[in-house]
Formats: sequence, C-alpha cells, structure tokens
Amino acid sequence: MKATKSGALARLLGISSLIILTTGCNTLPMEEYAQFSPAIPSKRILNQVKVSWEVRDDVADFCAKAKGMGKEQAFLTPPVACAIWNTPLKECTVVTGTRTSHVALGHEVRHCFEGHFH
Repeated sequence: MKATKSGALARLLGISSLIILTTGCNTLPMEEYAQFSPAIPSKRILNQVKVSWEVRDDVADFCAKAKGMGKEQAFLTPPVACAIWNTPLKECTVVTGTRTSHVALGHEVRHCFEGHFH
C-alpha cells in the first residue's frame, strides 16, 4: 500500500511540475518540451556561429515580415520569436518579445545551427 501511495504522489508531483512549467507558455505546442537529437555536424547549416539576441515590442510583426509570412498566416499563427541566420557570415540573430521563455529562446537558437528543422 505504501508503494501505491508513493507512486500516486510521484505522478501528482509530475503533473504539478508540468502545469508549472507550461504556465505562461501556452502559445508554444507541447512538442516543444520534448527532447530531440541534434543534427550531426555535417547536416547543420552552421557549426560555429555568432549569436545575438534582439528583444522587440513588435516581435510578431517583425518576425512575420522577416520570414515572409502573409498577413493571414501571421494573424492565425503569430510568431512568438524567430531566428534570422546568415550562413556566409556565420551569424544568427534571435528575435524575441519583451517576455519570452527558455523554450522559445532555445528553439530559436536551434534554428541558428540547424536552419529549417520543422
């Protein structure tokens, strides 16, 4: 009986942790929290890159324009962040809003190395 209570408590704590982690990040799909295997170096667009981070009030509009999204697509799925990379210069700029998450930032940094992965 004690093992059952411990298992139930562990599940409850796991669910509570998940709820805490996702609070405030509801614009990102749950698959963003899944682990992934990085692309092998020969499959990346860049292996060594200078990354900069730009914080903007107009992140959705800026990223939609930078990524060539039409107004309809940008309205239906407004970007919460984006990465703009320059392969010849080995530079990448991650653009986020004034409020972001580790998940969004990490997702965009991955774009700096792997380009279009989704």
